[in-house]
Amino acid sequence: MPMQRTQVLFLVKFFAILVAAYLLIAWNPVNDHVIVPFTEGVARVSGALLQGIGQPVNVTGTVIRSSRFGVNINNGCNGVEAMLILLASIVAFPASLKARAIGLALGAVCVQLLNAIRIVTLYLLGAYQPRLFDMFHTAVWQILVILSAIAFFLIWSARVAPPRLATRG
Repeated sequence: MPMQRTQVLFLVKFFAILVAAYLLIAWNPVNDHVIVPFTEGVARVSGALLQGIGQPVNVTGTVIRSSRFGVNINNGCNGVEAMLILLASIVAFPASLKARAIGLALGAVCVQLLNAIRIVTLYLLGAYQPRLFDMFHTAVWQILVILSAIAFFLIWSARVAPPRLATRG
């Protein structure tokens, strides 16, 4: 059965928004003046969480460091890509402006909370279980953060989807 027009339109919008968003954040002025300061904020929050659980870390820019271990939060590790996937799917979805705004705000908070947990656990793994760091960094957490954005979209879209018209067969 061919895809319905609304499904094709959603996919076209989704990919167009996603490509445009990736191009925007890859542009040096946006990266330098928006993404890097955002990532520094992610590092400060993650560092504060680590300090809150008794880890003696220092944060400088995007680097969280102690005498045991250090992590540099680069693009790809700041949760921005997951938020872009969420942004593209929510903006492309047929919902009210208010529903989209609420979805974007709640989704961004959820993704960033999970990403902060990711950074904290990666630091702890690097400091105390270094043999597990690479696997969790490249596989486990990358997948979980992206899947969380997709799961959030699926839950959000099921709640705000316009009611389907009854069809007769």
